[in-house]
This record gives sequence, structure tokens and C-alpha cells, in this order.
Amino acid sequence: MKSLKPAILVLVFFALAGIHFSWALGSSWGFMAALPTNANGDLLLQPTAIDCAIVGFGLFAFSLFYILQTHWVTNPLSDKANRIIGWTIPSIFLLRAVGDFKYIGIFKPPMDTAFAQADFFFYSPLCLLIALLGFLIIRPID
Repeated sequence: MKSLKPAILVLVFFALAGIHFSWALGSSWGFMAALPTNANGDLLLQPTAIDCAIVGFGLFAFSLFYILQTHWVTNPLSDKANRIIGWTIPSIFLLRAVGDFKYIGIFKPPMDTAFAQADFFFYSPLCLLIALLGFLIIRPID
């Protein structure tokens, strides 16, 4: 049961990495709905294939970190490295879930755009779940 939380994060990060790699290779599935827009629907970001690949590699690295936390393989990281990485990853996703109070996150004003709706119903809750699981892994509640 101890390896369930990191296993969930392995699957989530692996899937997210795959989506980003598919965008890097030219897929358009879900791409526009994943880009933040202003209230007029104007894109705030215009990521390139390289940008998508970099994010994909980062997400893949996160999945590798959580594989180590499952104890399915020997963890070569020091306790200090595990703590630092273990607190950093969920902190990133907590900050993403909170957002910038303008265009992304749970505290953005309501907007009627595809991204805003996806962010409200999927992206921000997923980021909160990732943060919660990550914090519970690094600091379990017994």
C-alpha cells in the first residue's frame, strides 16, 4: 500500500510526458485547450516543439523520481536529495494550482474560454492532487 501513491504519480507523470512528447512531434490533440488565453481568447503562450519536448523530459524525470519512491528499485539518491526533490515537485504543482490570480489556477477570475474551463475542471484539480500525493509521500501521515 505504501507504493500506491508514488505509483499513481508515476502513471500521471508518464502520461503527461507522453502528451508533451506527442505535441513535440506535431500532434495537435488537446494542444490548444492546454494553452492559457486571456478573456478574448488570445493565446498567452506560443510554445515550440522544443518547449514541449523540454517539458516532456521534465515530466518524465518526475516519473523516474517517483519510481524510486515506490521502492520497486534501489534508490541511488541520498536522503537529502530525496527530501529536496520530494518537496520541490509537489511545491511546483501547488503553485501551478494556485496560479497567477489572472489567467491560470484556482484563483483566476471566471472566463469563458476553453482553457479556463479545462483549467477549472481538470488542470488545477490534477495539480492539487499531484501536490497532495507528493507531500504525503515525502511527509506521510500515519
